[in-house]
Amino acid sequence: MNSLGRLFRISVFGESHGECVGITIDGCPAGLSIDQNEFLLDLERRKGVNQKGTTPRKEEDLPIFKAGIFNHTTTGFPITILFENKNVRSEDYTKQRDIPRPGHADWVAHQKFGGYEDYRGGGHFSARLTTGIVAAGVIAKKLLNKISDNQKINVQASVIEIGGEADLEKGLQKAIDAKDSVGGIIECRVTNMPVGLGEPYFDSIESVLSKIIFSIPAVRGVEFGTGFAAAKMFGSEHNDAIENETGKTTTNHAGGVVGGISNGNDLVFRLAIKPTSSTPAQQKSLNWSSGRQETFSIKGRHDLCVALRAPVIVEAVTAIVLVDFLLQSQQLKRIL
Repeated sequence: MNSLGRLFRISVFGESHGECVGITIDGCPAGLSIDQNEFLLDLERRKGVNQKGTTPRKEEDLPIFKAGIFNHTTTGFPITILFENKNVRSEDYTKQRDIPRPGHADWVAHQKFGGYEDYRGGGHFSARLTTGIVAAGVIAKKLLNKISDNQKINVQASVIEIGGEADLEKGLQKAIDAKDSVGGIIECRVTNMPVGLGEPYFDSIESVLSKIIFSIPAVRGVEFGTGFAAAKMFGSEHNDAIENETGKTTTNHAGGVVGGISNGNDLVFRLAIKPTSSTPAQQKSLNWSSGRQETFSIKGRHDLCVALRAPVIVEAVTAIVLVDFLLQSQQLKRIL
């Protein structure tokens, strides 16, 4: 339930306002050098430090290695990494406990777990848990350098639209002016992809990627290549003509995947991020103590556009999936 992967397997744990969040990574080969400083750039990107439109909650987010690493090198046994939660304000959530926030998991979590769920900051439904996923992504990106007979596989994601605007500043200003939140679109591109990744039928590369992508909080849709626009095209227009024996195609409407298997062209997909559900604008919700709807405003520290902090998470989950596929296809070189 809280794990994903076959040979390179991750398991997340923790809650937003609990003692810590973290991740266990199983299947990482022995002999990979690990330095704490290698994690800091991606962890800072996830925090959105000093970035307009992101949450003012700032955590130190220094990775604490608890197992699987000895003398700054992976041992081949499961790796456990912790991140302490220090900058919490749980009282913001205690005050509004009786009113489940629209767009959040408050109500369904209360029904599913019978009131025993940790509701502070969204508990284990919080994007805070992506901290460990980003750390696993750092390790996965390093492993992508170990591919035989190929250049470095590069994973790059970026925000291409905010609030319906390609001008990101303009889209963000919409939220500021309205004192509300906005969503966005992220595009991810993987270059130097090997041919043959993906395990049909149910473990096609799109299937596995989509599963982990939808585990990122606020993701509402994903499309590969031309995506939904393909429904408006002729087949002769959408088909990607193969140019040579490497599998290079003239166009890339398929997004680098045919029949659930990578074809060697760039892997390209986009995902839609919904507006942050916690917004200063007044909303209505059920008060489950009184049984009546009430007008209220959500307090706390939240993003105007959560999409701004998501690209590094998208890169991480993509790298994790690719490493797992590479291990399955035996295209990952021995490190030692």
